[in-house]
Amino acid sequence: MPLSRLAALHGVATSYSPSPGRTVPATDTAVVAALAALGVDASTPDAVRAALAAREAETRDRLLPPTVVCWGGRPPDALSALPEGTRLRITTEQGETRAEAGQLPPGVHALHATAPDGRTADVHLVVAPDRLPTPPGRSYGLLVQLYSLLSRRSWGMGDLGDLAELTAWAGRALGAGFIQVNPLHAAVPGTPTDPSPYRPSSRRFPDPVHLRIEDIPEFAYVDDRDRLRALLERAGRLRASVLDKDALIDRDAVWELKREALELIREVPLGPGRRAAYADFLAEEGEALEDHVTWCALAEVHGPEWQRWPVGLRDPRSPETARARRELMDRVDFHSRLAWLTDAQLATAQRSARDAGMPVGLVHDLAVGVHPGGADAWAQQEYYAAGMSVGAPPDAFNARGQDWGLPPWRPDRLAASGYAPYRHLLRALFRYTGALRIDHVMGLFRLWWIPQGQPPTEGTYVRYDAEAMLAVLTLEASRAGALVIGEDLGTVEPGVRETLQERGVLGTSVLWFERDWEGDGRPLPPERWRADCLATATTHDLPPTASRLTGDHVELRGRLGLLTGALADERAAASAETGEWLAFFARLGLLRGSGSAVSEEAEIQAVHRFLLHTPARMVGIWLPDAVGDRRPQNLPGTWDQYPNWRLPVADAAGRPMTLEELAASPRLHALLDVVRARAGDVRARAGEDGGGRPRR
Repeated sequence: MPLSRLAALHGVATSYSPSPGRTVPATDTAVVAALAALGVDASTPDAVRAALAAREAETRDRLLPPTVVCWGGRPPDALSALPEGTRLRITTEQGETRAEAGQLPPGVHALHATAPDGRTADVHLVVAPDRLPTPPGRSYGLLVQLYSLLSRRSWGMGDLGDLAELTAWAGRALGAGFIQVNPLHAAVPGTPTDPSPYRPSSRRFPDPVHLRIEDIPEFAYVDDRDRLRALLERAGRLRASVLDKDALIDRDAVWELKREALELIREVPLGPGRRAAYADFLAEEGEALEDHVTWCALAEVHGPEWQRWPVGLRDPRSPETARARRELMDRVDFHSRLAWLTDAQLATAQRSARDAGMPVGLVHDLAVGVHPGGADAWAQQEYYAAGMSVGAPPDAFNARGQDWGLPPWRPDRLAASGYAPYRHLLRALFRYTGALRIDHVMGLFRLWWIPQGQPPTEGTYVRYDAEAMLAVLTLEASRAGALVIGEDLGTVEPGVRETLQERGVLGTSVLWFERDWEGDGRPLPPERWRADCLATATTHDLPPTASRLTGDHVELRGRLGLLTGALADERAAASAETGEWLAFFARLGLLRGSGSAVSEEAEIQAVHRFLLHTPARMVGIWLPDAVGDRRPQNLPGTWDQYPNWRLPVADAAGRPMTLEELAASPRLHALLDVVRARAGDVRARAGEDGGGRPRR
């Protein structure tokens, strides 16, 4: 069928498999819409035939694809298919000129090919190491949503000062190897601001709401001390409302205070050294920063959705936008200053982690995409598929599918640019991280595109050049000496996990999902877990361990009407599942006590003993688990029915705990003693000391 052939040539799927042995066709409407978003007209049979002929001719006549990958310095396979006698000219990133593709330095180089028949090609040549950096020995660490971690110095939500404090304490006092946090990307401003860290305005730049105001050097020199004192008092009341009066974290209220303080701080002149550092930052970030802060300044005037701005301002390269930027230069500079300050505090937090002896340090989180009305979608319009949204198809867990409301990148435009926006994004994030977690890492291979206004069932998969995406990822991570963790939970296309493992991308294994699915379905023995993974008991989208063990998560979903079956049946199924795991722990000698004498705290300790019996290279402890917190940070399927992304870390009774209280918590230290004892045994048997280095 012509439409199917046309779709295949553009990487658009005409069917998908929600489960082994079952294939579901995509609707023609979805396929035609996806092709249209790629600039291909398939609206009529004649249009399909014309587009197919054009694509086949282009493919036949093309010497090389727009981006070619070279692994480990070896000549890429694509070059062997060139006509005999084809001449090559390669200009490396370093400015050298070569006539051969062998033993090139890592980088993205320019390749010009001239065939004997006169055809030419100018393409991007990505030269990447074969694999990502290997984890420096086995390590365990803490997982936390930064906003939920308040200290007695926070302004109503956790900040980068708290993060630096956490890394110093966890590394020095607990022997932790890493701290994983939620995405710290810039949010879309508004009232109220979307609290989800997974739908940001920009993934390239962090959000200044995370700034620790008092740590900014110019803070000490603000002239209007009375006004600053009043702001600190208001911040104290906001903090107390969350910690002592059971109020939710109010990101908008925090930002209102911090923005007022930052306006005062900005009035303090920078010293010569600070001004030089700021100038270097502006020069290094260049057009990307200029676009981001221009969007921020325009959003203050016209609102946060650029599609509703005056027509001339919807184009970041228009004369109207350039004029508006000049007129708003004061606000452009203000937002540039905030980006610089936030970048500096992120770097300080990572430096604090390394100074504390953490072999990895901070693990940052990369969201799947960006808000359609935000800064990245405005500045990089040519790279996003207009009229499309990313989501997930219907499957056994969600019969209606999912729509995440994020515009997808166009694979054709990425390839044509040598993956420039992707490279720059990764380079920016790797600047202050020891590892990067990639949410829905399967998106490097394909994404489910949904035409806007249609249900998720009306979507289809669109394929990306996974080899090129992985090559760029490997290149940038290797340059930074950073690890990569892929969130590969749920339905994963066959071969994806194997490809990721081959390139050194660690997977994600959550205890409750690790069963012998190809055998008896029982809990998977620890020795059969994969080694190349981050192993955890839970995530931000799942119930805390105490909630799962007690069945509270079923009761919560029942109260909110989210259960698919009867409450009694769901309760019994959950109890049977946890009971099976606890019995397994007991048989392995990991659960101390017996019968009703076993406490919930002992059960949580057994969960983590089990994780440390697996060969997982990284073991993550959800920080709220360490104090028995029962409240999930996010409850998928809810919006205003549950306070997603707005809860502070709390104890088993639901009382918010400060960072200072966490550091003194006997329950937390009891769990970490268990973890450290087991980790020490493993290192001793491996002949290593606590830093993962051979003993001398």
